[in-house]
Amino acid sequence: MKLGRRIRELREQMGLSQAHLAGCAEVSQGYLCQLEREEVKNPSAAILLRLASALYVDPHDLLDAAGYTPLRSVGRGGNNYQAEVDPDLLRFLAGLPQEQQRYILLLLESMGKRLDALPSQ
Repeated sequence: MKLGRRIRELREQMGLSQAHLAGCAEVSQGYLCQLEREEVKNPSAAILLRLASALYVDPHDLLDAAGYTPLRSVGRGGNNYQAEVDPDLLRFLAGLPQEQQRYILLLLESMGKRLDALPSQ
């Protein structure tokens, strides 16, 4: 799948407008539009990393779609950043102000630490 089509697909799955995604990824809406229309031939890795972060996907997903062949560490199982997340949950979270998103993240992290502290059964 080409980069522009992949970005548009991910953005639409999350229910984000181009303006919202552009703001989250710190790129101009015009540049994002050009990316989605395949008008940008060599987007920088930094922009792709910011877009991947804003879209909650493994950066390799966008780097691969752009034709980059990133080095992947062999034998390091922790490099898979992508997780299956319900698109409805992502849409809900994307609609919240960042302050509320941060509060929910802190709450979830706290819950995860408590679960990790439970004795194994």
